Formats: sequence, structure tokens, C-alpha cells
Amino acid sequence: MTLVTLAHVLQPALQGGYAVPGLVCLGWEDMRAFVMAAEAERAPVILQAGPGARAHTPLPVLGAMFRHLACSVDVPVVAHLDHGHTLDECRAALDAGFTSVMFDGSTLPLSQNIALTAEVAALAHATGASCEGEIGFVGYAGGAASAGTDPAEAATFARETGIDAMAISVGNVHLQQVAGGGLDVVRIRDIESVTQVPLVIHGGSGVPLAQRSELAAGSHICKFNIGTELRMAFGAALRSAVARDPERFDRLALLQDTHEPVFNAARAVFRTLGATGRA
Repeated sequence: MTLVTLAHVLQPALQGGYAVPGLVCLGWEDMRAFVMAAEAERAPVILQAGPGARAHTPLPVLGAMFRHLACSVDVPVVAHLDHGHTLDECRAALDAGFTSVMFDGSTLPLSQNIALTAEVAALAHATGASCEGEIGFVGYAGGAASAGTDPAEAATFARETGIDAMAISVGNVHLQQVAGGGLDVVRIRDIESVTQVPLVIHGGSGVPLAQRSELAAGSHICKFNIGTELRMAFGAALRSAVARDPERFDRLALLQDTHEPVFNAARAVFRTLGATGRA
């Protein structure tokens, strides 16, 4: 089995000048394509179960799927809970075999975010797992606005929580379908100057490809979460599969036609982040 923790893949990325993709999984077809793409690229991969996936599939089932896929390849695979909002949810993920949990206290007052994130980090570390926290708030396209990460607060947050990775808000936005204007590099450098914790960008699909590559190679950003662009690849492939033969109804046949487009889109993500050949 190649199942590993978040720290196991992010610390080498921090030292080696690349980033590892956190790929948002919604079902068997996409997570299998992601792991196969990681193996083809000889790259580490972080499989992420976010709130949407958990609403559709029970957490223990997702954990079992992630662990099964990790057994099928010989590259590092992280089973990661994305946007856990309670201690109980994070504990349930650890009980289900996840090797990493993200506690999202980004909407809470700083002191409460620190206290709860530290509690989750201690719980994760006691089981040999990793913990990601978020300081500042990453907004949503067409939804809640972002609140940028304050570097001084980030330093305090990293120091007092003991987290293994820190998600920051520096111009990134969840659910963007097209690339935006880019991240705030000055703010990123200010955060880097006060902490050595690996940094995480949520909403990576909205970051221009050239900037993704530049920051992966030349900053402390070691993890880009990529979801929307891969869901778009899946959706386009599924629509094409249905349109090619409206008489087809077998879901297995239709879903098989999504594999190659999603596999290829995921391979491109690894290459952009410099993760290829790092396993």
C-alpha cells in the first residue's frame, strides 16, 4: 500500500520546488482516473473528499475507496478530508482510514479557529495522520466574498495550532470556471516570511496556469486544490458520450467514456505543478 500522510508528500515538495495536487473526488470514476494519472506521471497525489462528495457517499465508503486505490498503485496517495467543519467529522474521517484531515474554521474568530484547529491537529497526529487548517477565508464564485489572510495572524495560527499545511486566502476563489487575474504574490511573500509551514491554495482552477507553475516552483505553496476544471472535463465527456448515441442507456458504458478525458486532464495538472517524476 502506498497510502501516506499529507506531511509525507508536502515536505519533499517544499524542499524540492514543486506542488502536489489535491484533486477533488466526487465518485469512483474520477478518483480512479486521478490515481491512474498519478501513476502514469510517477507523481504523488492527494485524493480529497469534500462536503459534496460526503453528502452523496458515506464517509466510510469514501475512505475504503481511497485506500483500495492506494493499494492499486505504487505512487504516494493521500486520503484527505477537505473542509471538515467539526471535530466529530474529522474524527469520523480518521476512523474511516483517512490519513489527513482539513479543519475549516475560517469563518470563526481567530482565537476560536486556533483552538479548534489545534484540537483537530492533536487528534490527527495521535493517529499518525496530518492536519490542514485555514486562516483567512477563501470565497466562492458567485457567492460569499473572500477575506484575505493577514500575515501576522498566519504566523500565530501556524505556530499555535501545530498544523502540517496552511490554506491561505490570497486572491483565490472556489468554483471558478475560468482563470482569474492571478494571486497576490506580495501577500504570499509576506506570509512566507513569517512561517515555514507548507501553504495551500484552494480554488486552484481559477489560478492561471503560468502562475501555478511559477508558484509551485518558487514559493512555499506546496498544494493546489483542483476541482472545477476536472469536473468540467468529466461533464463535457459525459455529455459527449450521451450525444454520440442517444439510444445508449447503460450507465457503465456511458461512464467509461469519461475515463480518458479526465485521465488526460489530471495528467496535465501534475505536469503544470512540477509533480511529474517526484514519486
